[in-house]
Amino acid sequence: MQSSQTRTVLALLAVVLVGALGFSYIASIRSAQFAIVQTLNSLALGGLLFLLAAGFSLIFGLMRLANLTHGALFMLGAYIGANIMRSYEGVSLWVAMLGSGILVALMGGVLERFVLRKLSSNSLGQVLVTLGMSFIIADACLIIWGGDPIPVPTPPDLRAPIRLFGYAFPTYRLAVVVLAIVAAVALYLLLERTRLGAMIRAGVDDMAMARAVGIPVSKLFTAVFMLGAGIAGAAGVLGGPIMSAYPGLDADMLPLALIVVILGGVGSLFGAFVGSFIIGFVYTFGTALLPDLAYVILFLPMILVIAFRPQGLFGRIAA
Repeated sequence: MQSSQTRTVLALLAVVLVGALGFSYIASIRSAQFAIVQTLNSLALGGLLFLLAAGFSLIFGLMRLANLTHGALFMLGAYIGANIMRSYEGVSLWVAMLGSGILVALMGGVLERFVLRKLSSNSLGQVLVTLGMSFIIADACLIIWGGDPIPVPTPPDLRAPIRLFGYAFPTYRLAVVVLAIVAAVALYLLLERTRLGAMIRAGVDDMAMARAVGIPVSKLFTAVFMLGAGIAGAAGVLGGPIMSAYPGLDADMLPLALIVVILGGVGSLFGAFVGSFIIGFVYTFGTALLPDLAYVILFLPMILVIAFRPQGLFGRIAA
């Protein structure tokens, strides 16, 4: 009961903080249209952060594997998607997103199968290897695609804004939010309502027992790593029309995803979902209100939460 009350109080505090920043921001400007656009920017950033953080949380929560290449996989997906759309005229963003997600997933599978699995008992080695791989991917992208940002075109049918009540709403950002919600529901159903999800959870809880009853744990973990990497790669393309593909995109996105995972709770899909939109609003409104203190405002909710609930808002206490 006490844990539930603590979680509720902390969640309410986070909501109050986000609301206060939002209302202060709206009050500080006198353009409702601009406020609406910034709110949708916050939601779109939250949706992208969820897709990135969900993959990271899925891999770490189920496999206890700290995959610090996740930001680099996001950036690599953005570059691959942009390159596909530039090389093949007429290819839509959705096809590029699917192709990029598959390619990045295959790369993730190779990385897990031939490198990280050999370090399953060495957590420090995993961290160093994934950190090194992120540097390698970043440098490879710089060599192949250069240092200039590569824009990713918005789908033609989503370029025109939607007008409601006399205000214009950016259509593409609304689409990003909808896709993030669809992805959240799909991942939840996969993990909680399917035989595959049950086998994955069984392998995490007791790998030796899972193997004893015939569950192919190693293959399942490879599939989970590929799924997380593929989601990150596809999210990079999805975020391309908003952010473009540029050197340093990995370093910009990975810290935000880590904050989301810590805030929401490691291994909690719902926590990643809630934390993503909290951080999306805090970062956007905080940057607009106090740009010199943007990172202070960004880290403040995480610090408040872990000070009183180290496992995060929706994480479980390890046995």
